[in-house]
Parts: sequence; structure tokens; C-alpha cells
Amino acid sequence: MSAKRSSRSAGVASVNALPRTALGKVMPVDEDKESNISLVIRNSQRVRNLSMRAVRGLLEAFLRAQGITAELGVVFVSSRKMADANWRFLQHEGSTDVITFDHGSTRKHLKGDILISISDAVNQAEEFRTDWEEETSRYLIHALLHLQGFDDKEPLARRRMKLEENRWLRRMQRGGWVRLER
Repeated sequence: MSAKRSSRSAGVASVNALPRTALGKVMPVDEDKESNISLVIRNSQRVRNLSMRAVRGLLEAFLRAQGITAELGVVFVSSRKMADANWRFLQHEGSTDVITFDHGSTRKHLKGDILISISDAVNQAEEFRTDWEEETSRYLIHALLHLQGFDDKEPLARRRMKLEENRWLRRMQRGGWVRLER
């Protein structure tokens, strides 16, 4: 891609910024006892038909490839709900593509919540001449990298994180994990 990707990602919120109950009503947690991966995935947006099975597959492929355990909540939200969260937790105006809430992750055990705006993914995909599924996959990978300790605040760290993000996106594409539409 020749277009320079904007740095619109809202970033990482503090450890206690989003209580686990913020995921909404009690949802069954899908736990993979063998690899210690616990995922709660919720879709509260209506912009695109999103396959929760495909999202789970991408997350598990990323985590298993690195031998990482996890306790993660992922919520796909409307741009209005994302704008509300962006203001409430980061004091940034407007919607953004992804916000990561770290609840005490280490490099090998990720613990956090991820909010993703599919509306923003659709808009960014159009701008960068890709599709919303690839853009959403990028956001998932971006959030997981934040939970692993990657940072994108300073230029050098941002370049390092972007290289890792692109590497993982290519790997997920080769594995067929970026097709997220139901």
C-alpha cells in the first residue's frame, strides 16, 4: 500500500479503565482448557455480518502460534458507542478504530478487553484500498500486540509495531484467517 496509514487508533487504556462487566450481559465464555485461552466475543454492531467463529479462529491462531494464554473480551461496536468509549476512557473526541484495555497482561498471558468499530474499519478500508475484513483483522492483531507490550506512541516504536502488525497480518492471510464475514 502506498497510502500512509493514519495513526487514528485510540490506543491503550489504563489497567482498570473498563470493568469486565462492561462487556454487557453475562455471556458464555468459550474456554480452550488445553491451551488456556478464554474468549468472550460480542457483536453489537449492524454494519456488517460478522462471523464470531472466524474472529475466534483468528484470535486463537495468533495466540497458539506464540504459545500465549489469554483471557480476552472483544466487543464489536457502533461508531456512536466507540465515540462514547473514546471520550469516557481516553478523553478523545469522535470514533476510532480500536481501543485496547489492558488488565495486567504479560508477553505470554494476555488479559484485556478490545473494542472495535466496524464502521471505522469500513471507512479505513475504503481509504487504504483494502476490505473491511482485512482492516478488522489488522485491528485485532494491533490490539493483541498492544497487550503484548508493543507501543505506538513514539515514531521508532510505532514503526516496530507496524512491522510486526504487517508480518502477522500476512501470516493470518496465508492461513485464511482474515475472512470474517458470515
